[in-house]
Amino acid sequence: MQEHVRKNKQGTLVIAGTRVTLGSIVRSFLNGESPEAIHEAYPSVPLQSVYGAIAFYLANRAEVDRTLASQDRAIGRMRQTARRRNFDLRSRLLAAKVET
Repeated sequence: MQEHVRKNKQGTLVIAGTRVTLGSIVRSFLNGESPEAIHEAYPSVPLQSVYGAIAFYLANRAEVDRTLASQDRAIGRMRQTARRRNFDLRSRLLAAKVET
């Protein structure tokens, strides 16, 4: 693993010395943001680490893309579960919003 990217206790790839995920940096990069703009959006990540994270991604693109896709699927499942569990609460909140 590169000095700018490490795994946290949960096994998620993060930027070393921060809680910012590699996925956050990669998604910004893939959306066309410059390293400087990414650094501005995540000021806790030094510009050098943004470049390092992008270099790590480009060197390990297939593996990182698979990992991000897997995380996206897991997040989607968690959202669906939360919506089912909280359906009654969401309904009441939406009804209250309509009344105001």
